[in-house]
Amino acid sequence: MAVHEAPSTGPQRFDLVVTGGLLADPLRPEPFEGDLAVRDGRIAATGAPGTLDAAAAEERVDATGLLVAPGLIDLHTHVYAPRTDLGVPADTVGIRQGVTTVVDAGSCGSDHWDDFAENVVSAAGTRVLSWLNISRHGLVHGRTELAGGPDDIDEAATEKLLREHPDRIRGIKVRMSSSVLGGSGLAPLKAAKRVAARVGRPVMVHVGNEPPRLGDVLDLLGEGDVVTHAFHGKPGGLFGSEDAARRAVARGVRLDVGHGSASLSLDTAERALAAGFTPYTISTDVHVRNVEGPVHSLVTTLTKMLALGLTPHQVIRRATLHPAQVLGMENELGTLRVGGAADLTLLRVVEGPVTLTDAEGETRTADTRLEAVATVRAGHLHARETPTV
Repeated sequence: MAVHEAPSTGPQRFDLVVTGGLLADPLRPEPFEGDLAVRDGRIAATGAPGTLDAAAAEERVDATGLLVAPGLIDLHTHVYAPRTDLGVPADTVGIRQGVTTVVDAGSCGSDHWDDFAENVVSAAGTRVLSWLNISRHGLVHGRTELAGGPDDIDEAATEKLLREHPDRIRGIKVRMSSSVLGGSGLAPLKAAKRVAARVGRPVMVHVGNEPPRLGDVLDLLGEGDVVTHAFHGKPGGLFGSEDAARRAVARGVRLDVGHGSASLSLDTAERALAAGFTPYTISTDVHVRNVEGPVHSLVTTLTKMLALGLTPHQVIRRATLHPAQVLGMENELGTLRVGGAADLTLLRVVEGPVTLTDAEGETRTADTRLEAVATVRAGHLHARETPTV
């Protein structure tokens, strides 16, 4: 493996060098031995073991026995604390759990963006992005944010914010299940798609209890849109609209796990994998009511997918490169590409029995789990343990 280094006009200098680990770059088919260097918040170089000058670094991390992955991205979280009753502090489920980027999924709508940006986005050490709720209220006034009909939606305000904050607002969230919509039917999704088309952004759609029928929802979605909670065990669901789901996936619609309190059935996910429905992204839908269980963390959710037969490299790809692609940020996040953001997650693969519980209370015993050891966010080390030497 040759040394790859970003051009520099000055003497070689590194802020941080990570040595001894397996580089789990999702652009490669498998993890490989190598070292990685960071300079000025960017990945400055990668190379074969021992080829980078660790003595030129201000800090060295010994990653022996660890996977060095791009910083994990949780595509579906709720971090608007304390303005919503679901919000959990971003850093609690972010850098403290091995996750460098969290995407809030509709906690905030157009009415409250300024407050969210000031008190959540700017205040967190974790990178916080947003799926802006098509409901102007988001979840600030409760979880029936679309039951009031057209008055709940301000397309112009939503579009304005998407245009003004493209670096932070990466798409639109709409919840399409009977408990949210009242009599609104498919109208909120159609509104979200209109705005998304005008600004060139994807839509993330929450699916759950019908109506509306999942097939009718899927038929409105196109390339780049995301269906979260795709593997729930509620009536209807993926296997009530299997033909529509296959057509949607063929069009480029992405299936996301979105674990949540009621939205990951391991039995459904196992059946889906056997039928060829592999999740494109793995996210948590973590919030204050499930962070102590059954969700716990993104790493725990990745472990549950390991239990269904995916490999560590496959689940890492679905929590790094794939969500970065959904967000349109694959040149910045999600890989170990030289020049990309120096966001890293150091993971240990632990062998030994572990009991896992899904959102329906069903348990399974697995033989392998992932454990977050440390996080590097924008070049700064946040260690859950102390691997520095």
